[in-house]
Amino acid sequence: MRAVVRRNRQLVCDEIAELTPAEGQVLVRTLACGICGSDLHALHHMEHMIDLSRRAGGMGSNFDPTADTVFGHEFCAEILDHGPGSARTLKAGTRVVSIPATLTAGGVELLGFSNRLPGGFSERMLLSETLVLEVPNGLPTDQAALTEPFAVGAHAVAKARLDSDSASLVIGCGPVGLAVIAALKASGHGPVIAADFSPRRRAAAERLGADVVIDPAVESPHDRWEALGVPKARAAQAVVRMMGGRFGRPVIFECVGSPGVLQSLIEAAPAGAQIVVAGVCMETDRIEPSMAITKEIELTFVLGYTQEEFAATLRQLSEGVIDVSRLVTGTVGLDEVAAAFTALGDPEAHVKILVAP
Repeated sequence: MRAVVRRNRQLVCDEIAELTPAEGQVLVRTLACGICGSDLHALHHMEHMIDLSRRAGGMGSNFDPTADTVFGHEFCAEILDHGPGSARTLKAGTRVVSIPATLTAGGVELLGFSNRLPGGFSERMLLSETLVLEVPNGLPTDQAALTEPFAVGAHAVAKARLDSDSASLVIGCGPVGLAVIAALKASGHGPVIAADFSPRRRAAAERLGADVVIDPAVESPHDRWEALGVPKARAAQAVVRMMGGRFGRPVIFECVGSPGVLQSLIEAAPAGAQIVVAGVCMETDRIEPSMAITKEIELTFVLGYTQEEFAATLRQLSEGVIDVSRLVTGTVGLDEVAAAFTALGDPEAHVKILVAP
């Protein structure tokens, strides 16, 4: 079968071995798979990514970052066949999504970061029957494929210590930032300020419900805190509380992942703010802890999602609570994936590209 293989830090469309489902597995046909920012980074820096993950205790020794890998972990697929001993709860032809992890006799394979099993940039995949979820309510395939990235936003919001009247600031409106905005609004939180230099991304943030959308080249988003009733200095906050006033804890979501961003947020954030770090910075960064201590800034680092958050996100997409109908800006075949990686380097060219094998 055909697949896009990362080989020698290049993407090559090639033939790979056919798949046979083992016990507890289902063979699926990939219908659509999103290109993630982590895929873009892994193309050229996979070895560094895996080294950092292993040092953090998050990746086993069975993955060789220099060997062939088929990316793709944001997918919607169709069941073709079941392995022996399967419950066969979902019949062939059923459209499904899944957490991108497959249980095998040798352990768990993380789809998109595995040498043994291909991810969604392939015509077919092997999934675990116990992890697949049927796509409900006739949700279109291109929208169902966004379950995984939007579950990332749901997890970031779940980790935020938001009060009922908290104001939130989302820095960076790429796919992660957009998922955070959607999760905030789906949970009834607001106002939500969104900031990005890209007009296209700011427009997407507005469509997903951001209450205030700001171009940081024109205005600092931090200038809005006072207007939202959040004093920035600790002394001013104390006066408000002494006079019987209140304000919700300000929460900032860092969704950029570039060096220097975290320190700039520590400097600009209101005292007592929580900064939820969802952007994945792969480089050594520098912060000044004394400043964060003086302002009592809380830093929370987040990754991935739980199975419950994944399922809840699928339900919200299918019920229209989160509307992603205009988020996909391009669809490519396997032969066009390499060019799509290049195109995604320009935030004005695309918001989200899907691969349709």
